Amino acid sequence: MIGHIVKSVSWPKTGSNVTTIYLDTCTLRPWRDGDEFSLSEQANNRKIWDRVRDFFPHPYTVRDASSWIRMNRSYQQPVNLAIDIGGRAVGNVGFTIKEDIYRHNAEIGYWLGEAHWGQGIMSEVLPAMVNYIFSNFQVNRLFGCVLEGNTVSMRVLQQAGFRAEAVLKKAAYKNNQYLDEHIFALLREEFVTRQGQISLAGKQ
Repeated sequence: MIGHIVKSVSWPKTGSNVTTIYLDTCTLRPWRDGDEFSLSEQANNRKIWDRVRDFFPHPYTVRDASSWIRMNRSYQQPVNLAIDIGGRAVGNVGFTIKEDIYRHNAEIGYWLGEAHWGQGIMSEVLPAMVNYIFSNFQVNRLFGCVLEGNTVSMRVLQQAGFRAEAVLKKAAYKNNQYLDEHIFALLREEFVTRQGQISLAGKQ
């Protein structure tokens, strides 16, 4: 399979923070008041924390969740979207635009509640988020960083069209040990070419 096609997307209106992306497995939407309890419940998991950076709280409390939601509600156009299944926020996918000479680079990140692992959700979420980023922001290079051992996340990035770009040897320090960091990247021109291939495959 070349990739996934986003079937139904509601892009943000001018001056609005309404962004909803409807997928087969879930819905991507802005974070909203009322998500605090599902967010803290899903994110308060050591297995998730082991795979992300240390700024991700652990334990993950309702207060942490409230702070996260308040921050994201302040953006005019969302850079983080809740992964919604059955009306409950069970994960996040988002990006951070870099600064200075790297201002056309953005780092993508994501996590999903453990109960929903292995169901192909992130394999659908990531291409949709890539589409959202390249369609709405002046990003030329999108990249993701994965700690060694997280082969599932590496595979999800590759399925979404990212290529393995570099391995930073022992660049990360997590759980009292040095770990390699694997960098995967996707350029805008590669994204455009990939979208063309997906469209052709859909017509066959």
